[in-house]
Amino acid sequence: MVWAFYCADHHRLGATETLEGAAMAELKDILTGGHVLPITRWGEPIMHEQTLPVTVFDSALHSFLADMFATMAAADGVGLAATQVGDNRSIFVFRCPDDDDVIQVGAVMNPKVILPDGKDRKLVSDEEGCLSLPGAYGTLARPDHSICRGQDLNGDDIEIQGTGLLARCLQHETDHLSGMVFGDRLSGRARKQLYADHEGLAYRYPADWPLSPKGEFDPTR
Repeated sequence: MVWAFYCADHHRLGATETLEGAAMAELKDILTGGHVLPITRWGEPIMHEQTLPVTVFDSALHSFLADMFATMAAADGVGLAATQVGDNRSIFVFRCPDDDDVIQVGAVMNPKVILPDGKDRKLVSDEEGCLSLPGAYGTLARPDHSICRGQDLNGDDIEIQGTGLLARCLQHETDHLSGMVFGDRLSGRARKQLYADHEGLAYRYPADWPLSPKGEFDPTR
């Protein structure tokens, strides 16, 4: 089935958000009430390993998804993979605008991304960052649209059409689930600069961030 997203116009305060169907009502239930978890950093083994498929779709999974949404929100992110909170299952969540600037929200288990090829393939170079290397950004070219297929929180097949930032997000998060971070796609020089930028701002991010809040910027450092 085609995913019916939880959507909101993020430029309009108090916008009405319409949900359709029982599955969407369940999705709404896991968007709040979760617990914030510490975010795992690059270099931890789980960040660089292939994940395992999700085979059980139950209340424990739903509770974990709620924790992922809470953690993503606390870190001000647009996407979060399970490996980024220390879990080796093939899961990611997102709250990300598409090319029409409409926020799309969802949870995907066992995702696979299909990218355009041939004349349909158009690369867009843009700045990209990662909550697991906070404070650092690098320019990376990725296809401008993508399709993600997987399963929803109930195990039903879903398909997500990604454009704009959402297309990049879908690719970034599925990379995580294959043990790849976006720095792996950069040149050696760009990767070295990325790590230097992160080290320069690491003092702002406690080891248990975002459980503990980000520190203030210190222009003298």
